[in-house]
Amino acid sequence: MEATLLVELLTEELPPKSLKTLSEVFASTLSADLQKSGFLADRSKTDAFATPRRLAVLISGTKERSPDSERDVQGPPVTAVAQAVSGFAKKNGIAVEALKKQQGPKGEIYVAHVSVKGQALGEVLPGKVETALKALPIPKIMRWGSGEAQFVRPVHGLVMMHGSKIVAGSVLGLQSGNKTHGHRFMSSGEIVLANADEYEQKLLAANVVADFSKRKVEIEKLLQAEAKKKNASLGEYQALLDEVAALVEHPSVYVGEFDKAFLEVPQECLILTMRQNQKYFPLFDAKGQLTGKFLIVSNMKIADPRHLIGGNQRVVRPRLEDARFFYNQDRKQRLEDRISLLAKVVYHNKLGSQLDRVQRVKLLAGKIARALGADALQAERAAELAKADLLTGMVGEFPELQGIMGRYYALHDKEPVAVADAIEAHYRPRFAGDRLPEGPIACAVALADKLDALVSIFSVGGAPTGEKDPYGLRRAALGIARILVEARLPLELPKLISDAAETFGKGKIPEKIRADVYDFVLERLRSYLRDKSFSTNEIEAVLSQNPERVDLVLDRVNAVKVFGALSEAKSLAAANKRIRNLLKNAPPTDGNAIKQRNWESPEEAALFNALNTLGPEIVGHFARLEYKEALLTLARFKTPVDNFFDKVLVLADDPSLRNSRLDLLRSLEGFMNQVADISKLAIEK
Repeated sequence: MEATLLVELLTEELPPKSLKTLSEVFASTLSADLQKSGFLADRSKTDAFATPRRLAVLISGTKERSPDSERDVQGPPVTAVAQAVSGFAKKNGIAVEALKKQQGPKGEIYVAHVSVKGQALGEVLPGKVETALKALPIPKIMRWGSGEAQFVRPVHGLVMMHGSKIVAGSVLGLQSGNKTHGHRFMSSGEIVLANADEYEQKLLAANVVADFSKRKVEIEKLLQAEAKKKNASLGEYQALLDEVAALVEHPSVYVGEFDKAFLEVPQECLILTMRQNQKYFPLFDAKGQLTGKFLIVSNMKIADPRHLIGGNQRVVRPRLEDARFFYNQDRKQRLEDRISLLAKVVYHNKLGSQLDRVQRVKLLAGKIARALGADALQAERAAELAKADLLTGMVGEFPELQGIMGRYYALHDKEPVAVADAIEAHYRPRFAGDRLPEGPIACAVALADKLDALVSIFSVGGAPTGEKDPYGLRRAALGIARILVEARLPLELPKLISDAAETFGKGKIPEKIRADVYDFVLERLRSYLRDKSFSTNEIEAVLSQNPERVDLVLDRVNAVKVFGALSEAKSLAAANKRIRNLLKNAPPTDGNAIKQRNWESPEEAALFNALNTLGPEIVGHFARLEYKEALLTLARFKTPVDNFFDKVLVLADDPSLRNSRLDLLRSLEGFMNQVADISKLAIEK
C-alpha cells in the first residue's frame, strides 16, 4: 500500500540562520535513503517544513513495504583459501557450488547471487530518521534531560505516520505518535492528526504556517504592503527576511517609530543596529535616506497592537542611544591620533602589527597612485588613516562598519573628500557583486591593501587550502582582478606584486612567493571569466600566455570568442598546434629573419608573401590594442597555411631547405600568438 509519510520533530527554538538548511537537508537525506531502499514510488514528492520549533517532511507515494529484490554480492578472490570461500557462501545463505565467478578490478572473484526480502517501513524508518538527523550540518550538539539523545536543540515530540497509521518506533529517545502542537500562544491543546496528508492544513488552522517558503513569501508581501502605505521602501532586506522567516510561525507586521533626532547619526549605524540586533526592517524615502520608521515582524496577530509597538519602540531606543554615544565619543579623537595605537594591534604573529602593515600599504598606495597619474599624497594619506577606525567604539561594537565609519570620521576631521572616500572604499569589493572603489585614489588604496594581504600571508605559508581561507585571500585576489579589469587600470600585475613584495625590504620576499601570488590572482580571474560565460578554451587561450596587463584580458578573450566562431578558426588552431610540435624539437636556426629568395614551391612563396603583407597588419592592430581586428586579419592566413601543409614537407632532408621552412613557421607562430595562444582552441572540450 502507498500513502503519504509524515515525520515531524517538535523542538525548542532552532537556530534561525540555519533553519532553512537544516530542513532541506533533513528532507532530502531521508527521501534519498527511502528511495535507495525501494520505498518510494516513481511519482513520489518530498515537501520540507520548518518553523522555529519543528522540522518536518512529507513524502507522498511511500510504500508500506519495500519490494523483494535480487543482487550480486562480491566475495573473495578465486585464489582465496577454501575456508574463506565457504564462510562467504554460508554468510549469504547459499552453497559453495552455487557461487559464480566474475572478473573484478584486481582479478577474478567469487560472487553470490542472493534474493533479498523486502522490509516493512516500520522496521527501518526510525533508523533512517536517526541517520538523516546525524547528517545535518550542525556545528554543535547538546544533550538534555537524563537521556543520551543529542541534537542541535532539545526534542520534545515525534510524529511518524504513514497515511492514517502511526509508524511505531523511537527516535532520540522519544516514542512516535500522531499528536503535534500549533502556535504557542494562538492555539489551544494538542492537534491529533487523523492522516499525514492533513498535516499542513491542520497546522494552518492552528495559526502555524509550516512551509518556510510560503511563510517567507507572506512576510515579504506584508512588509511591502506596509512600506507602500508609508510611501517608503525597504532597501536591501533579503538576508534579514530569511532570518525573520525562521523566527515566526504566524507572521504579522506592525509599524514602529523612533525619535528623528537619532538621524544625526550615520544611517549605516542605525540600520545595522535595527537589523542585526532587533531584526527590524528600516524604511527609506525615495532618495534612499532613512526615515524615522521601521517595520516589526511579530509572531502574534493582535487586534490592538499599541502595547506591542510601544514595547518595541522602547527596546530600540537604548540601541540607538548606544550608537549615538559611540559616534559622539569617537569624534572627540581625530583619526590620525589613533594611528600610533595600531602598533599595539597584532596583524599576524609573524608579520608584526597593524601599524607595520599600514606603513607598507601607504608606501604601495603611493606608488600605484603615481603610476595612475593620481595624487600620490592623498592616496598615502588615505592608506595611513584606513585602519584607524578599527580602534573606535563604533567599529568595536559593529565590525561590519569598518571603513564606513572611517569615512565619516575623516570628513569630520576635515580630511579631503577623496581621502575619506578612499578609506571607505578600500575594503571593496566586500562580497560577490559588490561595488568597486571609484576613482584612481580609492583604487590605488584598495589594490595596495589587497596586494599586501596576499603577499604577506603567502610569505608566512598562509595560502588558502581546500575550503579554508581564514584571511579572505580569495576575495582579495578576485577584488584585485575586478578592479584592474573593470576600472580599466593600465597596470602590470607582476610589477604590482613585486612592488608589494619590496615594501618588506629588498629581496625579503622570494620570487617563488611572487609567482605563487600571480598564479593565485590568475586563478580567480579564470573564475571571473567563467562567470561571464566564456569557455575554458577561450579563457586558456589568453591566460596561458601569463598576461601582465590584466585590464586587457577581457578584450582579448572577447576577441578570441569572435575568432573562434569563424570557419577559419578550427583549421588555424590545429595548424598552430602542429607548428608548436614541429618547432619544439627543431634545432636553432637564424631566428625569424626570413628573406626574399627563390622558394622551392609556390606554396612556400605564398606563405612568405602572406607573412610580409598580413604580418605587419596584425602587429599594427596589436599595438593599437585592436585585438578583434588582429585575429580577423589572422583568419586570412587560412588558405596559404593549409596549402603549405598540404604540399610542403617541412622536415626535408636538406638542412638548408628544412631550416628555411622552419623559419617560415617560426615567423608565422609569432603572428598567430600575438593576441592569444589559438592552439588552445583546438583542444577538445
